Amino acid sequence: MDSSANCPFCHITLPPSQLQRHANSHFDEDDGGADAEKDEQLARDLELAQQLSIPPSSLTLQENNTMDEKISCLIALQYRSSFYHVKFPGGLISLLSNCFELDADTNSTILLSGYVDHFQSLASEDIGWGCGWRNIQMLSSHLLSHRHDARELLFGGSGFVPDIPFLQRWLEIAWEKGFDALGSHHFNHSVYGSKHWIGTTECAAIFRSFGLRARIVDFGPKELQSFFLSVPGTSLTPTVMTANASDKRKAFQVYGPMDRYLVGRNSDVSQLDSIVNDKSQSTTNYMAGGSDHSMANRFPRKKEGHQVLLDWVWNYFSEESLTTSVQNRHVVITNRVPLYFQHDGHSRTIVGIQSRPQKNGVPQYNLLILDPAHVSNKPAAFFWLDY
Repeated sequence: MDSSANCPFCHITLPPSQLQRHANSHFDEDDGGADAEKDEQLARDLELAQQLSIPPSSLTLQENNTMDEKISCLIALQYRSSFYHVKFPGGLISLLSNCFELDADTNSTILLSGYVDHFQSLASEDIGWGCGWRNIQMLSSHLLSHRHDARELLFGGSGFVPDIPFLQRWLEIAWEKGFDALGSHHFNHSVYGSKHWIGTTECAAIFRSFGLRARIVDFGPKELQSFFLSVPGTSLTPTVMTANASDKRKAFQVYGPMDRYLVGRNSDVSQLDSIVNDKSQSTTNYMAGGSDHSMANRFPRKKEGHQVLLDWVWNYFSEESLTTSVQNRHVVITNRVPLYFQHDGHSRTIVGIQSRPQKNGVPQYNLLILDPAHVSNKPAAFFWLDY
């Protein structure tokens, strides 16, 4: 084990590998109110977490440290990730719905997901590399709020969204269980304590490891392979992942309504974004990943790739059987899970879509986005992409 070191601010003892992060937390507004007792407990937890993080190949790892023991230890050590609590009944989505209801533009239709917490990247932790983890946290906040089965399964039944270092350990456990073997090999089976960028395959592996079905569909055309800003370890060609996430197939295969929709639009599919489907029984959760829009104009196509994506997102949120609000309202909160949306080397979370009629009869769509790169307590944390 590493020798211990004292924090220069509060003088508690921590492993050297955790000292910088702990010291930085003294300058984080969200953590400024933590008392000494909590800090001491955190230091003890982090020291144990350091032991837990030893790679499986290390000679110092106890042979009898079974998967169940690792999971039990992680459940005991993990702690809740901080985020900005929106002080409005029903949270951020309800506040957004209320704002749209008061909007004079009643010609538009807005479809929203249910409850979501916004997790922002912090200067002391993950700015520049943590967007993928933050989007996983946002999706998890929705699942924990809306689905009893997910609440029992996710993160050992803790009932909360863990901080990034513990999500990293959950990903490593998913790899050890056999999920996304290619991605695991790329990262040398270890991401704990690193600043590696992650994407849709890692997101899917985590949710699958808890028993939630997941799939990644990449809509990028083969002509753009060399221009894709893909997360290392993911495929550069259009892919559909099988149910156990251990195989990535280049040939598009039809598995359900989403794939049938895309096959029907096959001549138009020059799309530059991906969507991950995470579903358990009758409830469906989609997340997305993608590539560089700026290169798309170099290649001919019958229809703009982003328009196919927008059509699909609209259909996803507008499925009649999943709406819970009164029909004929211009703002509808659905039962749909938010979308993990990755593009241009960045990822965000789609929490809804707005449709506005135009004179030519073609609706104008705006994606309603939560961006982990923006500060939660400022309006810019939520914005829409205009198409």
